[in-house]
Amino acid sequence: MELSNFKVLTFDVVGTLIDFEKGVLEAIRRIGGAAAQDLDDNTIFDAYKRGRDRYPGRSSSAMADVYRSLAEELTLPVDTASADTFQLAVFHWPAFEDSVAALKRLRKHYRLVAMTNADRTAFSCYSHTLDDPFDDSVTCDETGVAKPNPQFFAYNRGRQAAHGYKFSEILHVAQSQHHDIGIAQELGYTTCWIERRQGQTGFGGTPEPKQLTTPDFHFPTLKALADAVEKV
Repeated sequence: MELSNFKVLTFDVVGTLIDFEKGVLEAIRRIGGAAAQDLDDNTIFDAYKRGRDRYPGRSSSAMADVYRSLAEELTLPVDTASADTFQLAVFHWPAFEDSVAALKRLRKHYRLVAMTNADRTAFSCYSHTLDDPFDDSVTCDETGVAKPNPQFFAYNRGRQAAHGYKFSEILHVAQSQHHDIGIAQELGYTTCWIERRQGQTGFGGTPEPKQLTTPDFHFPTLKALADAVEKV
C-alpha cells in the first residue's frame, strides 16, 4: 500500500489539525487565575472530558456549560462571565505549528476533506485558522451524529462517492484512536494515525480507547506525513 494510491484525504480537525488541548489549558489557567495554576494538565483534561460527556451538544454553544461543570469540580470561578470567556476561547483554539504548511503541501496531491465533530459555526473558525485548505467538509450539523458513530463515516463515504471518488481512494487521517482510527478501521477505511501525543503519557483531552488500533500509516506529525508523500 502506497500513499500515492489515494486521491482523497479526510481529516479529523480538532486534535489532529487544531491543538484543542493547548487551547483548553491556556483558557482554564487564564480564567482560573491563581486557583488554576497548580492544577496539572491531566487533572484539567479529566474534568474537561467529564464535562463534555455531560454536555455533548454543539461546540459553539455547549462549551459554556462544559466550563461550569469542570469549574465546579476544580473549584474555579463559576460565574457567567468566566463561562462565556471559555466558550469564546473555543473559537480561537490554535492550529498545531505544522498544520497550515503541511496542508498546503498535501493539497497539491489530494482532495482535502474535513470530517469534524465540531458544528458548522465552530468549524468555520478552525478552517479560517488553517487558511481554508479544504475542498469539502462534513460536520455534525450535516450528519446529525458525532464520531465514533458509524453513521458519520457512512455519510462521508456517500458524499465522496457522489463526487466520483471510490472508497478505496480515501485515506482517513486522525489523531484520536477513540473517535476515528478504531471505528474507521472497523468500517473498512484505510487509516493514518497522526500520534500528536507521542512521547506523552495518557490520552490528554481525548477519551481513552478500549484498545489501540494499528493503523495502515502512522506518523508523529502532519509534517511527517507531508514529507512521506513528497518522497513517493
